[in-house]
Amino acid sequence: MIDWRLEGIDFGNCNCDYGCPCQFESRPTQGNCRGFGASHIDRGHFGDVRLDGLNFAVAYAWPGAVNEGNGAMQAIIDERADERQRQALKTILHGGETAEAMTHWWVFHAMSSTVHETLYKPIVFEADVDRRIARVSIPGVLEATGRPIMSPVNGKPHRIRIDLPDGIEFEIAEIGSASTKGTGAIALDLEDSYGQFNRMDVSGKGLIRSR
Repeated sequence: MIDWRLEGIDFGNCNCDYGCPCQFESRPTQGNCRGFGASHIDRGHFGDVRLDGLNFAVAYAWPGAVNEGNGAMQAIIDERADERQRQALKTILHGGETAEAMTHWWVFHAMSSTVHETLYKPIVFEADVDRRIARVSIPGVLEATGRPIMSPVNGKPHRIRIDLPDGIEFEIAEIGSASTKGTGAIALDLEDSYGQFNRMDVSGKGLIRSR
C-alpha cells in the first residue's frame, strides 16, 4: 500500500440524538443514518504528495444502520488541491490504499451502494475541539454549525466525551450539538442533533493512538 497519514481536526453531525446510539453498537435514533463529517488537515501526506492545510468533507445516508449497507455517499474536496492532491484524497475517502475496515471512510464506502461524483469546492472549516465550536461552509452544497450542549438546569455548557479505546475513527470525541443544511446529492436537514468534535490522526493501517 501507499504510505499515507492525516493529522488534524474533525467535526461531524448526524441525525441521531446526543450521544449517537451507533457509537454504542445500537440502532440509530431515527432508524436510519444521515449526516456528514468534515476535516482540516494540519499535516498530511499520501506517498510523496503533501496534503497540509487542505479541507474535505463526506456526506452520507443509509436507510438503516451503517452496517446494513445500501447507503449513499459523496466526497467533497478542497478546490485548492492540485490534481495529485485531489486524487490522493479521493483515494483515501473511498477506502483505497487502506487495510480492510481500518478507517471509517473505508467502512462508509464499503457500505454504500451509491457513490456520487466527487466534488471540488471551496470549503470553509473552522473548529475548536475543546470548546465544541465549529462552522463548515461549502457554497451550494452544505452549511453547518456546532456548539456546546447547554444545560437546561443552569444554562452553562455541558461537557461530555465518548472514549473508544478500540475505535477506528477517534480515541476521544467531544460531544456537542450541531445543525446542518445539505443541498447536494445527500440532502440534510439537521437541527440540534449529535455533534462530534475530535482530533484526527489516521493512516492506511488505522487510527494512530496516543494512549
